[in-house]
Amino acid sequence: MSELLRDYLTVVIFVLVAVALVGGVLYLGSFLRPRKPSFQKYIPYESGVDPVGDGWSQSQIRYYVFALLFVMFDVEAVFIFPWATQLEVYGGFGLLEMGFFVFVLLLGLIYAWRKGVLRWV
Repeated sequence: MSELLRDYLTVVIFVLVAVALVGGVLYLGSFLRPRKPSFQKYIPYESGVDPVGDGWSQSQIRYYVFALLFVMFDVEAVFIFPWATQLEVYGGFGLLEMGFFVFVLLLGLIYAWRKGVLRWV
């Protein structure tokens, strides 16, 4: 067995043991927890206030777009960090590629800014 496969096998075994431990603890907890169902336990509870009206409400789309932009620029760090740690290996070509990547992200930010997506209110 090659060294690479052995490393992956170690990770797979570790993940399987972790999943088995979590599953075992949850299964054991189902036997140990008290079971006293009542109507009051199934009522939605929010910040100490009894629920009034319908639980469904429509949110504005700008909150979702704002969250999507946050995720997009947060994921950018996932790509930039490994590049920054290996900058000497990539040399000038890697610098040019990362510059292009950041430029495309900057264009997306400018587009979102001009469309007014970044305005919270």
